Amino acid sequence: ANHYLFEPVACTPASGWEKGQVENQVGNVREWLFSPRPRFKDLAELNAWLEQQCREKLAQRPHPDQRSRTIGQVFAEEQAQLRPVGKPFAGYVEKACRVAATCTVGYDRNRYSVPAEHAGQGVFLRATATRIKIVQEGKTLACHERCFGREQQILDPWHYLPVLERKPGALRNGAPFVQWDLPSPVRKVRDHLLKQDKGDRAFVEILLAMKTHGSELLSVACELALEHKTLNAAVVLNHVNRLKEPPPVRENPVPGHLRLQQEPQANCSRYDRLREVRHG
Repeated sequence: ANHYLFEPVACTPASGWEKGQVENQVGNVREWLFSPRPRFKDLAELNAWLEQQCREKLAQRPHPDQRSRTIGQVFAEEQAQLRPVGKPFAGYVEKACRVAATCTVGYDRNRYSVPAEHAGQGVFLRATATRIKIVQEGKTLACHERCFGREQQILDPWHYLPVLERKPGALRNGAPFVQWDLPSPVRKVRDHLLKQDKGDRAFVEILLAMKTHGSELLSVACELALEHKTLNAAVVLNHVNRLKEPPPVRENPVPGHLRLQQEPQANCSRYDRLREVRHG
């Protein structure tokens, strides 16, 4: 109410007759749209379906007061007079918490990962209807889709890259990396390197390059390494360096006293005149 500047009027508890129209509309919408009951895989799919039904089905129903017109026609006329929504209301529940040694914070019986360098630090967790955001001093450290299960761990493998630098062996069985959805060429190089001695440390070097240069460039580098059948970190990183665009050449400004007062012009006729000169 404070954000959108309106005055709420509360109904008397247990007095359904004060909001009978609302109660009736709930029953009507349930009958019009949810009989038989549809099923959806998530809330996003449900909301998209509801929007489509409102635009295509409910908008074609007769208006309750102006029976000669549809709800959609009346709404289109009123829409021009409605006050536009300014800044969206960022509704969330915030709580202070401390990042655990496992680089996670807990909310609603689930745990969400935070970049490893913030382990043990105090942060703020902001929970919306769909997202979990971890903030510190106004800076967003991590953002996850909210999980509505129980005892789940939502882990971003990139948050644990500093841990891999110290303990590359965690790449094989560490919980954040077991189901890591890497691009296919990178995954093939990983599977090959992990069969070698100290291959996990070599693949960590590739991951560091991937974080710096992006997955697309590294995927091409891994494809080239697979084509040449030479799979090691040095070869992949060499392909990365060759694929990188050269840095732009920086032009040094010419001092004012060295600038030409009269720019030379390309005029080939001067050379023709030299040919006409007779030499004694």
